[in-house]
Amino acid sequence: MSDTIKLATIGTSMISDDLINAVGQVEGIEYVGTLSRNAVSAREFTERHGGSRPFTSLEQLANCKDVDAVYIATPNALHYKQALACVRGDKHVLVEKPFCSNRYEAQSLYAAAELHHVLALEAMRPVHDPAWATIWAALPKLGQLRRATFRFGKYSSRYDDVKAGRHTNIFDAKMASGALMDLGVYCIEPMVALFGAPDRIVAAPTLISDARTESTGGVIDGAGSVLCSYGRHSGTPGLVVEIAYSKISTDLLPCQIEGDLGTLTLDAMSVPQSAEVMVRGQAIRGAATTTTNSVGNVTERLTIEPCANNMVHEVRDFVSLVNGERIDTLWGASMAPTGAASSFTDVTLDALAICDEIRHQGLIHFPADFHIE
Repeated sequence: MSDTIKLATIGTSMISDDLINAVGQVEGIEYVGTLSRNAVSAREFTERHGGSRPFTSLEQLANCKDVDAVYIATPNALHYKQALACVRGDKHVLVEKPFCSNRYEAQSLYAAAELHHVLALEAMRPVHDPAWATIWAALPKLGQLRRATFRFGKYSSRYDDVKAGRHTNIFDAKMASGALMDLGVYCIEPMVALFGAPDRIVAAPTLISDARTESTGGVIDGAGSVLCSYGRHSGTPGLVVEIAYSKISTDLLPCQIEGDLGTLTLDAMSVPQSAEVMVRGQAIRGAATTTTNSVGNVTERLTIEPCANNMVHEVRDFVSLVNGERIDTLWGASMAPTGAASSFTDVTLDALAICDEIRHQGLIHFPADFHIE
């Protein structure tokens, strides 16, 4: 492999546009071409982004000696098969969230990557965004953590298709999609990264179809609420995390983490732009005539550098890990590459296990739940 990682992409959606834009801002990696089944689309997309190698088949890409790594941004149900083919072709893979349809697929893909001595990494922006390292560092100011509320909801225009009885990949159980797998994971993975895996999960998905709905491939969710509780043997005993996600409504509430000494609020899960910590002063008795219940509160605005495209952070980490370099993560500065990669893997696997349980409680089934290569 040359000093510069030659990256190809699979998929021509807007997220691929953003990823290629991020690649252009990171040293040590360059975009070479895109795979699309449509030869015209592959050529036009590749040329538009300054690449030189369009691909029209997965086999062609996986066997190309001029490609070192592949970014995969296709429907969720295709991630495992496409990433596995690339790994078997000795390519590093950066796979758009969710990494796979379920935990079992992910375990199989990670095992294959280890066998072929390549890196498999999930493109989960919050876990790589330095904003979350800032949030992690501020947690001790909150005292004993008691409750967190992570939420992400925005109305999808694709829901209009569902209401009209038209098919869309965004709401299709056969494509391993739905609100949980698209937006809910943005809440679940930071939760796991900060607090570890919960001991108990109670899920209440909002279903928008049933098993007989052909346009959605069966049962699929449009929104959902989840309670995750941490027991005495976890790293954060006594904590309860409320998760809310939606693609059929717009959520305007902020996110927060509450402790017995203070509360941290942040504006968004996927791309945090602002956050602050309120350290509580002296608690006082309340009354019906006042809303004040503490005096001497101190509020600190956390320093978060604005970022127009925070995919830059995951690309930079990907390059460093491929090159065996130390990286800064939310768990600590200058982590060894093996330890950092292992931590990212653990977060992905635990998050997918949580998603599997939420879907199980909501009777949402994907084809991958019944068959693994």
